[in-house]
Amino acid sequence: MGGAVSDELWSSLAVDRIDEWERGFAERAAQAKALAERSAQLSATGRAGDGAVEVTVDSNGQLTGVRLEEEIRRQPAATTARQIMAAVRAAQADLVRQYGQVTAETVGADSETGKAVLAGLNARLAAGDGE
Repeated sequence: MGGAVSDELWSSLAVDRIDEWERGFAERAAQAKALAERSAQLSATGRAGDGAVEVTVDSNGQLTGVRLEEEIRRQPAATTARQIMAAVRAAQADLVRQYGQVTAETVGADSETGKAVLAGLNARLAAGDGE
């Protein structure tokens, strides 16, 4: 009879463990979905040249807008080019900061998912630097 009680106890513990695992999985899936939805809406703006250059990047760090003040006509094109690149880097840095915040609020920045998301973003941005 002792074996039957033991089997019932183990069976009950196994079912509890499976239920706990399913709840954890469902929670992580909901967090990952929230991260995906929130991060897809992100964009960032960077400025340089005392605001003469302003750029916007989308959630992937890709350039989606450039605004140049008329005053840039009075400077060398090389200066404007450097300012555009500086503004892009500033926008991308802000995007990384925003991703970090959203990741921390959803899946946790120290979670495996959080680390993977941030590493993926940094890799995409680094790949874009060579273009």
